Amino acid sequence: MSSHRFAAPLWSIFRIVVGLLFLCHGLASVFGVLGGSRGSGHAVEVGTWPNWYAGVIQLVCGALVLAGLATRPAAVLASGSMAYAYFVVHQPQGLLPIQNGGVTPALYAWTFLVIAVLGAGPWSLDALIARRRGAAPATTPGPALATSRR
Repeated sequence: MSSHRFAAPLWSIFRIVVGLLFLCHGLASVFGVLGGSRGSGHAVEVGTWPNWYAGVIQLVCGALVLAGLATRPAAVLASGSMAYAYFVVHQPQGLLPIQNGGVTPALYAWTFLVIAVLGAGPWSLDALIARRRGAAPATTPGPALATSRR
């Protein structure tokens, strides 16, 4: 049995989980649910720079990545916002992510960059729209993984 046949569906599941987790951060920041911003039980005050804007990006981009709709642009924006969070908020507190508390933004930044490069996968609205238009969906990690093992 070849394991690469599971690569594309597993990639979609990975994207869905990452999108859901990011969406939860946005819900907590913008609406104060799920424990609120940083566990405070409250939402971030509207318009507060940069936290409220980061929360809106997390909310919108998380929902788009979760659904697999406009996945690449949403993932680029999410990656950039997490890189900003890492370098502006966390990096000044220490050199390494483990020292400065920036592990989560660093992981999100790189994860969303990979999602932007590889696309949404077969279980996404992007793929559904491409199929309905008769166009071939954007490449997914499945074929790339299959050819790299040969």
